[in-house]
Amino acid sequence: MATLSAPLLRSLLPIRSSPRRFPAAAFSHRFRPLESLFSSRPSHTVVRSSSTASPEAAVATGEVAQSEAVEEEARVVLPTNESSENLLRIRHTCAHVMAMAVQKLFPNSKVTIGPWIENGFYYDFDMEPLTDKDLKKIKKEMDRIIRKNLPLVREEVSREEAQKRIEALNEPYKLEILERIKEEPITIYHIGEEWWDLCAGPHVETTGKIQRKAVELESVAGAYWKGDEKNQMLQRIYGTAWESEDQLKAYIHFKEEAKRRDHRRLGQDLDLFSIEEDAGGGLVFWHPKGAIIRHVLEDSWKQIHLQRGYDLLYTPHVAKADLWKISGHIDFYKENMYNQMDVEDEPYQLRPMNCPYHILVYKRKLHSYRDLPIRVAELGTVYRYELSGALHGLFRVRGFTQDDAHIFCLEDQIKDEIRGVLDLTEEILGQFGFRRYEVNLSTRPEKSVGSDDIWEKATIALKDALDDKGWGYTVDEGGGAFYGPKIDLKIEDALGRKWQCSTVQVDFNLPERFDITYVDSNSEKKRPIMIHRAVLGSLERFFGILIENYAGDFPLWLAPTQARILPVTNNELQYCQEVASELKSRGIRAEVCHGERLPKLIRNAETQKVPLMAVVGPKEVEARTLTIRSRHSGEMGTMPVDDFISKVQSAIADKSSL
Repeated sequence: MATLSAPLLRSLLPIRSSPRRFPAAAFSHRFRPLESLFSSRPSHTVVRSSSTASPEAAVATGEVAQSEAVEEEARVVLPTNESSENLLRIRHTCAHVMAMAVQKLFPNSKVTIGPWIENGFYYDFDMEPLTDKDLKKIKKEMDRIIRKNLPLVREEVSREEAQKRIEALNEPYKLEILERIKEEPITIYHIGEEWWDLCAGPHVETTGKIQRKAVELESVAGAYWKGDEKNQMLQRIYGTAWESEDQLKAYIHFKEEAKRRDHRRLGQDLDLFSIEEDAGGGLVFWHPKGAIIRHVLEDSWKQIHLQRGYDLLYTPHVAKADLWKISGHIDFYKENMYNQMDVEDEPYQLRPMNCPYHILVYKRKLHSYRDLPIRVAELGTVYRYELSGALHGLFRVRGFTQDDAHIFCLEDQIKDEIRGVLDLTEEILGQFGFRRYEVNLSTRPEKSVGSDDIWEKATIALKDALDDKGWGYTVDEGGGAFYGPKIDLKIEDALGRKWQCSTVQVDFNLPERFDITYVDSNSEKKRPIMIHRAVLGSLERFFGILIENYAGDFPLWLAPTQARILPVTNNELQYCQEVASELKSRGIRAEVCHGERLPKLIRNAETQKVPLMAVVGPKEVEARTLTIRSRHSGEMGTMPVDDFISKVQSAIADKSSL
C-alpha cells in the first residue's frame, strides 16, 4: 500500500524525489489507481505595506498576497486492488450485490458481466435506460442486501447443470459466457439463497463485510455487448467501493480535484484549444494561447535534441500505400489506419507512424560503421482511426503530433544510446517538474523476430543502461514487442496519477523489412540496430497532462501571457503600451489590458492565471517604474522597468517562478 502525503495546493508540481521502485501494475491512459490523496489547505490573506507604491497602485492590488496556512493534515491512504486483496473482494462482491439489487427492482433485466476495476466495479445489463433516480433506488436496495449480512457461498457444478440453471432463468448472455469458459467444474457464487451468478471469485464471506457508507454508485453509460457496436447496447452501471467511509470521502475529494483540473474545461476557460465538430471529432484546434505554449515546448524540445546530437527531420503526412505494406502496418495495423486515397490511379495512405519515413532518409545513401550512431528526430503529425465513443479531449484524438526519434546504431552501441535516451528523457521531463517515474522493462514474448543472441544482448544493454542511470525498475517478463525489448516510463502528476509518456524500443524487424545496412570494418554489409524513442508521447496528450498537472496555472516560462500591464486610468495607457513594447522586444510575452475598473482587470488576470501583473498609476509613470504583483509570491513592490525585465528574463532562463 503506497501513500504520498503532500498538500495539493502547496505546489502544482510533483514533489521532488529520488528515483524509487514502483509496483509493476498496468495503468490505463486515463484514471490511475489512487496511491495518494492531496488535501487542499485553506489560504488566508496577508496585508503588506509598500512605501514605494503609488496610492492608486496600492488600492488596485489591495497589497495582498495569498499565502498558505501551514497545517498538519491527517493522511488518508487509498489502497489499490493490487495492495489490498480485501478491497478487491469488496469491489467484486459489490458488483454482484448491485446486480442482485437491479434484478429485484427490474425483474425483466438481463445480466451480463460485472468485474472489479481500478477504482470500483461495474455491471452491464440488458434493460431500459436508467436515470439518476433509478441509481438511488438501486443503492437503497444494495444497502438492504448488505444489512441482511447474507453469506456468499461457492458451488461447483457440471457444465450441463450450469446450462440447465441458466436456461431456467432465461439469461441468454450467461449462456454465451458459459460457452467461453473452458475450465471445469463450473463455479457459481450464491448470495444467500436469493441470487447467484457464474463466477470464479474471490468474494468477502458475507455481504455484511461491506461498509454501506463506503459504497457509491457513480454513473450509467452505454456499452455494447462484447465491445462490438453491431451488438446490443447495454446499460453499464459504475460504482466505487472502499474499505471505509473515510476512504470514500478521500476518493470523492480526489475526483472533485480531478474535475477542477479537467483539461477539457480549462482548455475552454483559458481559451487554449478546441475540438470543432464542424471539422470533425478528435481533431485539435490550437488557439493562440495554446499555440504559444506549444511553440515554447517545441522550441525547447528542438534545442535539447540538437545539443544531444540529433538531426531534425520534417517528412510528409502521406505516402504510397506500398510503403505501409513493406513496414507491415497494412497487415497488422490496418484497423487503426484511415482509408486509402487515390492519387493518379495509385493508392496513397495517411501516415499512422513516422518510422518508415525515417528509414527512407537513412536509406538514401550508403553508411559506414564509422557514421553510426545516426540519430534523427521529428515532431511528426500522424493520423489514427478512433471510434467517436473512444475520443476524449486531448487524451484520445484522431490526429496528433509525436515527438518521434530513431537511432541507427551498432550492437555494441545499444547500451550507451539507451543511457543517452534516459538522460535526455530526464532532462526534458524535469523541465515540467516531473521527477517521479515508474519504469518497466519488457522482455522477449513467445512470438518474436530476431535471434536469441541479439535479444539477449539488447535486453542486457537495456538493463545495464537502467542500472547505470540508477533508476529502479520492474521487469515485465514476456511483455516486450515482437520486434524487440523495450523500456516504458510513466510520470506521476500533482494528483499522484501515472501517465504513460516515454518509451524506448529496440527493433529487429523494420531494419530487416526495409533491408537497411551499413558497411563494417571488413567492407561487409551488416544490419544496424534500430531504436524507436519518444519522450513526451504526443504533444496533444502531453499538453492535456500539463494542463491538469498545473490546473491551468502554467509556470512563468510556459505561460502564454507572462506579464499583464494594468493602467489605473487611461491617463497611464500610453506609458503602459511603451512598457509592453519594450518587454516584447526583450522576449517577454506581455500585454496591456484596460477599459475596465482596475479591480476587475486584476480579477480577470487572476482568473486567466497570468503569472505577473504590473499596475501603473501616476507615480509609476512619473518615476518610469512598475508596481509588480506575482500570482505565486504576492506583492513584489515597485521597481524600474529594466530591473523587472532582468528578473523576468532570469526566471524564464532558469524555468523558475517570481
